[in-house]
Amino acid sequence: MRSKIATPASVRVRAPARLHLGFLDMNGALGRRFGSIGLAVDRPATRLTVTRAASNSAAGAESARVLKLMQMFARGAQSGFAIDVAEAIPAHAGLGSGTQLALAVGTAIAHLEGRKLGPQDIAGAGERGVRSGIGLAAFSGGGFLVDGGRGAQGHAPPVTFRSEFPEEWRVLLMLDPSSAGVSGEAEIRAFEALPEFKQSAAAHICHLVLMKLMPGLIEKDITAFGDALTEIQQVVGGHFAPGQGGSPWTSPAVGKIAQRMQEMGATGIGQSSWGPTGFAFVDGDEAAVRLYHSLVEAAKADGVEIVIARGRNTGARVEVA
Repeated sequence: MRSKIATPASVRVRAPARLHLGFLDMNGALGRRFGSIGLAVDRPATRLTVTRAASNSAAGAESARVLKLMQMFARGAQSGFAIDVAEAIPAHAGLGSGTQLALAVGTAIAHLEGRKLGPQDIAGAGERGVRSGIGLAAFSGGGFLVDGGRGAQGHAPPVTFRSEFPEEWRVLLMLDPSSAGVSGEAEIRAFEALPEFKQSAAAHICHLVLMKLMPGLIEKDITAFGDALTEIQQVVGGHFAPGQGGSPWTSPAVGKIAQRMQEMGATGIGQSSWGPTGFAFVDGDEAAVRLYHSLVEAAKADGVEIVIARGRNTGARVEVA
């Protein structure tokens, strides 16, 4: 008698947020455009549970977006699905919320349906990973990441470098819930409206990444790492300023707190993607807590939330029940 293969009753997924730390080359003279620098972080995160149901339903955060994703991923499924989102990465904050939500939903449904789908397959179905491969790689394996940009083939950019992020380093995130970065069609139009990115600027960024940022990371030299990242952010932020009201910061309040963090010893100062989330790096818990307590009240007065995060060197956690 042939034994039946057990199918999961439910799947839980925890997907990490990612920081987009800058682009390598928006000029594209060599045939590849963008190229992203990124880091998976342990918080915030998206946490959801998917179970079989008579029809599709969604509860918790981001329920409207989840229902749309279910329609894409559940075509031809054996049943409907009920999804409960216990926590969601803030939307339109520069933390990769849309990609991580799509990958989490797609991965859970694939497990329940017995399909063998990787993040690239799921991203393609969910129309993700078009411009950057950082979100897919953060979901797959975490860590500090660099991708090679979008080529003529049109698929998600390949990851060209991955490294463990130092366990002792911390990143202070500055979130402004009252502000939002551009996304969707508005983001496409914003990119099209930007001036041409100089090839010399792309060359300078690549030089900084290869000869200062990456060696600083590997040797755990936060001064070299941070100095390189701050300079990269200044170049990229200056290019994006016309699409952000003339400022490298989507949220002036975040920019103000970031500047104070730099004055107090933090390094690697910048904005993730279109923002409004800002970031600053420090070497250790003690420095992170000191900065947090020194600035938390001033940040609150400006509507900014400070979060102490770690780099996450593993990808999404998937638990099958």
